[in-house]
Amino acid sequence: MNPTEAGHGSAITTLASREVYRNQWLRLREDQIVRSNGKKGIYGVVDKDDCAIILPIDKGHVWLVEQFRYTIQERALELPQGGWETEVENPEELARGELKEEMGLAAAEMTSLGSLWIAYGFARQKQHVFLATGLTHTEKDPDPEEHDLVPRLVGVEEFEAMMCDGTIRDASTLAAWGLYLLWKAKQV
Repeated sequence: MNPTEAGHGSAITTLASREVYRNQWLRLREDQIVRSNGKKGIYGVVDKDDCAIILPIDKGHVWLVEQFRYTIQERALELPQGGWETEVENPEELARGELKEEMGLAAAEMTSLGSLWIAYGFARQKQHVFLATGLTHTEKDPDPEEHDLVPRLVGVEEFEAMMCDGTIRDASTLAAWGLYLLWKAKQV
């Protein structure tokens, strides 16, 4: 049963909305709201265009990318992911583009595993999850912001151990792996 069927429809009504900031990657808006209990308030929302995360699996190994993440001031290990700062018409095309840009890989097959909302407590951004197989090397084509990307190939067991021991803490990577395991279980 979905929340609307259970009588839990929209609990917040937007009274007014204004954009407070914009750059090429995101828009920030502040909405004046009223909750179903009659209490008024504000809600800050980050709007971003759709993005993709790619799970490149090659002969029992997973391709990861290591990069500096400014918001946490650390280098992080994660699945290749990103967006094009424009509205996405074809999520698979975006996923293929990100795989080439970040990893220098082309996939013979891209399988959609689903989509996720990234941090919907404050952001509106959908992430499309793809399994990439039949990988071949091509030339990398990184964006200027991606100058420090380091591709890493790890075995599946090592990848899972890194998720369990906290080496990999990226929520999107963890969620994508979960979708993959659910998909894989249904393939048998």
